[in-house]
Amino acid sequence: MTGLDHQQKQLIFDYCVGLTSKEQTRRAEALISSNQQAADICATLKSALLPLDSLGDEECPEELAQVTVGRLNNAARSSELKLQALLAAEQSREPAVKTGVWADIGRRLATAAVFVVAGSILITALNLTRQKYWQHQCQMQLARIFQGITQYANDHDGKMPAVATSAGSPWWKVGYQGNENQSNTRHVWLLVKGRYVDPADFVCPGVRHRQTTGFGPTQLQNLNDFPARGHITYSFRIPCDSSLQTDTPGRRVLIADLNPLFERLPGNYSGPFELRLDKDLLSINSPNHKRRGQNVLFDDGSVRFQRTRNTGLLKDDIFTLQNTHIYKGVEVPACQSDAFVAP
Repeated sequence: MTGLDHQQKQLIFDYCVGLTSKEQTRRAEALISSNQQAADICATLKSALLPLDSLGDEECPEELAQVTVGRLNNAARSSELKLQALLAAEQSREPAVKTGVWADIGRRLATAAVFVVAGSILITALNLTRQKYWQHQCQMQLARIFQGITQYANDHDGKMPAVATSAGSPWWKVGYQGNENQSNTRHVWLLVKGRYVDPADFVCPGVRHRQTTGFGPTQLQNLNDFPARGHITYSFRIPCDSSLQTDTPGRRVLIADLNPLFERLPGNYSGPFELRLDKDLLSINSPNHKRRGQNVLFDDGSVRFQRTRNTGLLKDDIFTLQNTHIYKGVEVPACQSDAFVAP
């Protein structure tokens, strides 16, 4: 029996807590069935998680979870033996609350924490490190998209990838395959069709349910746009009217993580589209990185992860149009300084 490397241990951990894709699930189950160490780690993890099923739909208070994870990380930085001693002490501690669903929460949290030491695996970074990793991978993908845009421009007399659109065309119809150019994603579909960018690079790695199915040569030629929203989870700048475009100082936003205003679009392309802003839509970040922030690609090729939606000296909100509170999916910025990525 060969020992497991870190990636294999991480795969088993993700599988046991339900974070794997279909392909990763297949690989994890094959590994568990063929490797005794993998099977032992999986059994230990699932056993540790079993007592938490009784919590139902109730959530553990965030402050309590943070304290528990903080103590585990501090112990892990010291030594694995110290961490194991902490877990043993927590599991033997008498719960302070005697009634209700939280009667045994201290023991349940300690049991859940056993993931980090199951078998020979010790995960010290936990969720924060995974989020940082996804942010970095997302930045690398956006950089590759920028390279594709640059190569496309070099092959087309300096022109950016763009399809002809008429005034008032709807930009929200992602996946529409008719002859009319009715989505803002058709422009970058040219990068896929021309083999400038791998289609998988248009799906942010921070999205939990990723669709990265490849496209064969025949499918590439037959499609006019990405097959569906799940195949493209970034939003792209919509330019203002060409007569209003002027040279403006500073960097311009080109692409960003998915605009939270348009993460759920109607499946019926023939129906009307209307979205009214509310307090939540004016403040939430992109869903790509669990609302912690969004990566933004600028026209100089730089990529930055931002905790807020605002960029530039004017602190412009990249997810909304200035002075616009109702969207019908045909609006464009009124000026060059109003960066707006959609859909």
